[in-house]
Amino acid sequence: MKRVGFFRSIQLKFVLIYVLLILFAMQIIGVYFVRELEEQLLTNFKNSLQERVNLLEYNLREEMLKDRTEETPTLEQDIRRILEDFAGPDVAEVRVIDHRSRIIGTSDSNRQGIIGQRITDIGVKRTLSLGAEEDKMYVDQQSNKRIWVYTSPIISNREVIGAVYLIGKVETVFNQMEEINAILFSATALALGLTAILGVLLARTITRPITDMRRQAVALGKGNFSRKVKVYGQDEIGELAITFNNLTKRLQEAQATTEGERRKLSSVLSYMTDGVIATDRKGRVILINEPAAKLLSVSRETVISQPITHLLGLEKDYTFDDLLNEQDSVILDYSNDDEPYILRANFSVIQKDTGFVNGLITVLHDITEQEKIEMDRREFVANVSHELRTPLTTMRSYLEALADGAWQDADIAPHFLDVTQTETERMIRLVNDLLQLSKFDSRDYQLTKKDVDFTEFFNRIIDRFEMTKSQDVTFKRKLPRYPIYVVIDTDKLTQVLDNIISNALKYSPEGGQITFSVEEKSDKIEVSVRDQGMGIPQKNLERIFERFYRVDRARSRKMGGTGLGLAIAKEIITAHEGHIWATSVEGKGTTIFFTLPYELSQEDDWS
Repeated sequence: MKRVGFFRSIQLKFVLIYVLLILFAMQIIGVYFVRELEEQLLTNFKNSLQERVNLLEYNLREEMLKDRTEETPTLEQDIRRILEDFAGPDVAEVRVIDHRSRIIGTSDSNRQGIIGQRITDIGVKRTLSLGAEEDKMYVDQQSNKRIWVYTSPIISNREVIGAVYLIGKVETVFNQMEEINAILFSATALALGLTAILGVLLARTITRPITDMRRQAVALGKGNFSRKVKVYGQDEIGELAITFNNLTKRLQEAQATTEGERRKLSSVLSYMTDGVIATDRKGRVILINEPAAKLLSVSRETVISQPITHLLGLEKDYTFDDLLNEQDSVILDYSNDDEPYILRANFSVIQKDTGFVNGLITVLHDITEQEKIEMDRREFVANVSHELRTPLTTMRSYLEALADGAWQDADIAPHFLDVTQTETERMIRLVNDLLQLSKFDSRDYQLTKKDVDFTEFFNRIIDRFEMTKSQDVTFKRKLPRYPIYVVIDTDKLTQVLDNIISNALKYSPEGGQITFSVEEKSDKIEVSVRDQGMGIPQKNLERIFERFYRVDRARSRKMGGTGLGLAIAKEIITAHEGHIWATSVEGKGTTIFFTLPYELSQEDDWS
């Protein structure tokens, strides 16, 4: 392709645009200049008046410290004489105040009546009391002009003997800035106008051929290959227009030969998110994508040309013709003893307009998780039914016995009523646990978190169990001797620890030991409760946090457990952004661990 010269290239047009952008940037610089100039003028105005006030303070200090007699002029007369010489175009008024906040002089000849009055300005009082300069700028309500008020102390021997209160005409500075702004605004408006005109002219040279190509692209999308793009020049856009026309010609030639393949490709792409297998009209595999190969655990190279029924393991139940006519999904069960594995296969026939069958598209979906959820749901319903049926059956038996006359037996009746009450309480606990788990599942709960010293919190719970335990079990604590602050819901964490410690006490032998520990990690704390009970088999260890799961169902039910305590504990710890797990050695005991988020720098935030 012929190289385009610089003076005919689009680069030159971009250079011109950059020049205009630089012009715009100059206007931004002008705005910055005006702002800085305004600040400089204000600074110069204030510095000029402050220097004059410093000289005035010297003269006033000399007059205020002078010894006076009846023949010499009064202090007010001398101060008035000094202030008359201080008048200037930038000064509206100057007042002199003594250390008792009394006005002893003013430069305004029309306001001599205020001499002897006390001034109430807060800035003046602060200056007299602290000896610090004060200045502020505001709009005068009478003249509606901005003024600058400056208060400076008169100090002698490190003592404030008075103050100078100056009102400056700062409006003159802003008047000057308005004149400068008007000049800059006119220049900016002219530059922006020229930039807009030049921008439109230059942009049109670029957008016109691009617009033509866009129209051609729309026509190509509708299948019209007869149009041609007009070539406006020999720059890069002109070369692009020539290339576009060549592309249109080649697309027109290739369109007829690709129509049949497009139909097949469209069918494949419509299911590309899952495993896809395509066959020829005889049912032999001609295409299999990577997800399908992974789902079937096969190599893509080895399954090409295999019958689809053999690849899916359907030779005994289906023929290829059956699959062509299959309207419903086919379930492929590849489960083994260790884990379930179930796929769903959907079939779509590839046909020409004449009705001739070109092949079959098979789409595979992994529904193992869905089936597992359904199995868990059925198991959950069965467990709930069983847990409720057992105490209800017991209650019915005892109530029937009482109704048949056992209530009159003073020895049997109390025992029967006690069993009935125990089973009723167990059902109430079961229903409450189920309701709590339902709230966790639906996210219909809200944690009430607060900053808590976990060491003190854990010790209180252990103390409560140590006071009320009935068996001969010793408690061993490996807790820090300093506070560890974590943000938790104390009620929910109490429920977790109560459940874990209760289980440890249930399964601890007489004379056994329960060990409590807390360890600090980088971003969390790790809490553990270890008992010396019978332990849990390794194959059951991962399932103890499932709902209704019991290692020893008969013993757990006899002890009054619902099988939901650890499941609730897991939900609570997860809601606190923690993790819970267990380790165990059969015959030696079980340890329950859980973590809670913790920030080591938390205490430093208070310092």
